[in-house]
Amino acid sequence: MNSSLLTFLPFVVLIGAMFLMTRSAKKKQQAAVSMRDQMGPGTGVRTIGGMYATVKEIGDDTVTLEVAPGVHAIYAKNSIGAVLEDEEYNRIVHGAGDDLTIDTPVVPDDASSLLKDEPADADQAEAPKLDLGKKDASEDKTDDTTDGRTDGKTDGEAGAK
Repeated sequence: MNSSLLTFLPFVVLIGAMFLMTRSAKKKQQAAVSMRDQMGPGTGVRTIGGMYATVKEIGDDTVTLEVAPGVHAIYAKNSIGAVLEDEEYNRIVHGAGDDLTIDTPVVPDDASSLLKDEPADADQAEAPKLDLGKKDASEDKTDDTTDGRTDGKTDGEAGAK
């Protein structure tokens, strides 16, 4: 009798595991259905593909989403991955945070305010000359055949670098 219990034990464990998995899947499916029931026109959503859009119209099995201003697309209700709160949707899509009083730099309408106190006539203003470290030709005392080397050897000679 004891051996018959050991024979059925793997089957009992397998059936129990299957029961727990299907129960978990049903709970997830019910949660998804209740989440999709929260949708209404004007609600922000994220599709399972990761696209953010606004709900425009809800049908029996489909939902019409506005993916860009004036651009509408029809999706299956199953493709809605999350229904977002208004604050979260605006933060993600529009970049609007809670604190809109942050000091951000203002971009001027014209470029004249970007110039720093330059004279009206740019030809009269003398820019300082930059020293790039080059010598004048009169200061360069090297021979052209040695390519600037002081050892006196040319490229074809032995020991040339």
